[in-house]
Amino acid sequence: MQKFLPYAWFQGGCVPFAEATLSVATHALHYGTGAFGGMRALPNPADPGEILLFRADRHARRLSQSARLLLAELEESTILGAIDAFLQANRPTTPIYLRPFVYTSDLGIAPRLHDIETDFLIYGIELGDYLSPDGVSCRVSSWTRQEDRSLPLRGKISGAYITSSLAKTEAVKSGFDEALLLNSRGKVSEASGMNLFIVRDGVLITPGVDQDILEGITRASLMELARALDIPVIERAVDKTELFIADEVFLSGTAARVTPVRRVETTDLPTERPVMERLRERLTQITIGNDPSYDHWVTRIRLRD
Repeated sequence: MQKFLPYAWFQGGCVPFAEATLSVATHALHYGTGAFGGMRALPNPADPGEILLFRADRHARRLSQSARLLLAELEESTILGAIDAFLQANRPTTPIYLRPFVYTSDLGIAPRLHDIETDFLIYGIELGDYLSPDGVSCRVSSWTRQEDRSLPLRGKISGAYITSSLAKTEAVKSGFDEALLLNSRGKVSEASGMNLFIVRDGVLITPGVDQDILEGITRASLMELARALDIPVIERAVDKTELFIADEVFLSGTAARVTPVRRVETTDLPTERPVMERLRERLTQITIGNDPSYDHWVTRIRLRD
């Protein structure tokens, strides 16, 4: 069971988590007409009265854009203000994961996005490692990543995650930790909820935005860090066979952070991962507020008395 934080942001204010409830007739429940975000927050190791959020501005912008894809308006300032109030109410003392969610809150049965009420909530859980930092095993899923012409993949639309759910369960029930999905053109797209990187001959390679990926914020951060470290970066289509011969394969995401892939299907991958380790260590130092050159990536929220 997840350990939920005691308060949620719900219907415009902070309420006890158990009281943040929805009707069984809520539109988003039936049609997946919602969009979510995910943010990590942790007490500053050097100052427990301060909470650190990684790239909160980028997360707020993406959620606001996701809301627009649902024909809803949700300002970035509204999101950030609610997050501040949420953290003040909960006063976390351990690393947490926040789940902001914009959704059609109307009660009704007609699938639509016009003439319908929307709302916005936030809840949180205590979260350490989402996936093993020592590495995961992956299978190539029998399910195919959706196309942008069928779903707005630039947003984290909740209904789209049925494919991720099917792929993840298929992987786990067949003896693996995680799933890798190909797109409709047979190229590697992403994992069930993470972006994918491979390293070949010292070059960092990741599927481009034309491969039906989610434009991950951790993904973008790693590419920027790699270029700053003089690691060549290429965004391009990745073939399935490249997974088996790559020097390194790893996943990235807000929950997963940077997670190595130790096996794909029946192929064990190299255990030396120098590029990934450099990036993971640098990202870790940034997220704990210990890298002045990237302090602009960290939002600091002071807990008020």
